[in-house]
Formats: sequence, structure tokens, C-alpha cells
Amino acid sequence: MDRPTYADIVAALPIVHAHVKPTPLYEWPALSKLLGCRYYLKLENHTPTTAFKVRGGIHLLARLPEDQRRCGIIGCTTGNHGQSLAYASRLFKVRCVIVVPCNNNPDKNAAIRALGAELVESGRDYDEAREHCEALRHREGLRYVHSANEPDLIAGVGTYALEIFDDLPKPDVILVPVGLGSGISGTCLVAAERSPSTQVIGVQSELAPAMTLSWRAGKPVQGDTPRTFAEGMATRVPAEMTLAIMRRYVRDMVLVSDDILREAIRLLLRMTHNLAEGAGAATTAAAMQLRESLAGKTVVGVLSGGNLDLRELARILNDFP
Repeated sequence: MDRPTYADIVAALPIVHAHVKPTPLYEWPALSKLLGCRYYLKLENHTPTTAFKVRGGIHLLARLPEDQRRCGIIGCTTGNHGQSLAYASRLFKVRCVIVVPCNNNPDKNAAIRALGAELVESGRDYDEAREHCEALRHREGLRYVHSANEPDLIAGVGTYALEIFDDLPKPDVILVPVGLGSGISGTCLVAAERSPSTQVIGVQSELAPAMTLSWRAGKPVQGDTPRTFAEGMATRVPAEMTLAIMRRYVRDMVLVSDDILREAIRLLLRMTHNLAEGAGAATTAAAMQLRESLAGKTVVGVLSGGNLDLRELARILNDFP
């Protein structure tokens, strides 16, 4: 399967923008002052599914061959990828089956069902759910849509990076949360073309570091069952296509604790009135952790999604002094 290119992302833009408006890129001066840099947030929580993934689902479904549309699609998710496929499938009138881990975020499950997808719950974590998904795909003859190893998916989500560079042509650093790497792969491809001096840095939870360990080792490294509350980063088996792109273009990978993720969620809610899920807050958590090395620079943090489990939000706010 060919990897996506910058040209593919440019070609995806009008398809995505036919259904999703460009999201804001804002700087809050108080937040910049606190972090010691010019800090801009790319608000991908301002999409129809409250996450960046919807861009990829729309682009992939728009380009799906007619025979595959007739068969229907299946995907595995902890939420945002599933909502993306469900949203796009409703637009293009395609059957959609989504497999999630047991005890998944109930609000994300409800959103997937509300969009018309068939929801299947299986496995202790994302990767066990994925194994069930792949078996179900063969039994039912569905077109499996992996959450990362899909060129059209990466090209679709990469359109948010085009919007970043249209608004801010030469940022010094872009911080991107990483689950399996579709978002950072698209960002890298755009940055390499539009502003090669811009450093693209990935962020993961230290409790789910498989892609970071793989990037550092130069080969796939499988992790243990993730223990992070940030389900958007909770993977233990790396993705081949995105890892190859990341190895070529990503400047660095940063691991953050769940405690600092929670602190970042509170900070974003207090200073910007934006609700971020764990993965969405990861870039701000990294900016807090990297404050010294980012001092005086122009930095973009991708707030990738706002679908935070309300039970977790209650715990985060209850811990606020």
C-alpha cells in the first residue's frame, strides 16, 4: 500500500471542506505567558464529531470504490475513529460496524450509535478489540478501515495541518498527540513541504508508549495493556505505515504522565473554556513539560478532540484545589 503524499493531502482539502469547515487557530495571551512561548491551539474539538478524525473518515468514504461501499465497512476504535467512520458512512449511505473495547467511554459509544453505526463491544483494550474486529470483517465480508494504515485516512486528517500553515506560515514547533499516528503523519508531510524548519514533535502518555518506543528503536515495539485514562492514545501495537512516516519526519517524541494530562485539561478549561479529552490535552501537557526548551518560540498545540468521559471530568474537577 502506497504511503500518502503532500499532494494527496492538498487534493483531500476540497473534499473535507465540503463537509467540515476549517477549525480555528487561536492564541490566548494568558496561556502563552504561562507557558513562556507564543502558544496557539488548533481547535480540532470544533468539528461535527468533536475530534480531528472526522476529516479522515470523510475523505476515505468519499473515495471508496462502489463495490466496497455496497459491502459496508468495519473499524475498531476507542471512540473518535469510530465516530469519524459512522459520521462519514451516514453521509455516503454505507453500512458501518464499529468494534470498541468493553468498558469503553460510554459517551463515545452513544455518539457512534446515534450516527447510525452498529456497535460491537469486545476485548479488554483497543488491540484485543481490533483482533475481534479483523475476525468479524472476514466473516461478514466488510471493508476493514484501519485507524492508521490507510493513505486516504492520513491524507484527510492532514488537512488540518494545511489550515495551520495557511494561518501561521512558519511556526517553530507543532506538538501533536499520538495514538497510532495518523494525525502526526499528515502534519509531518505538510510541514516538510510548507516549512521544513518547523519541528514536529509527538506526544504520548507514558502509560501507553508503544509508538514512542518504536520510533526510538527504529522498529515496532509492542507495549503492555495501556493503563492511561486517555483512550485516544491507549494503544500497545504500533502501526506500520505511520511509524515509517514518523521515523522519517518527526523531530522528537515526548512522554507525559496522566497527572500532567489532567492538569492540562483543567488549565485549558479554565483559560480557554475548551474541553479537551486526554489526548487533546497532551500537547498542552507537553508544552508545560518542555517550557524551558520552548521558551520564546512560536508553538502550535493540536487540541485533537474534546470527547472526555464525563466521569473522568468529574474526578479531574474534584481534584482541583
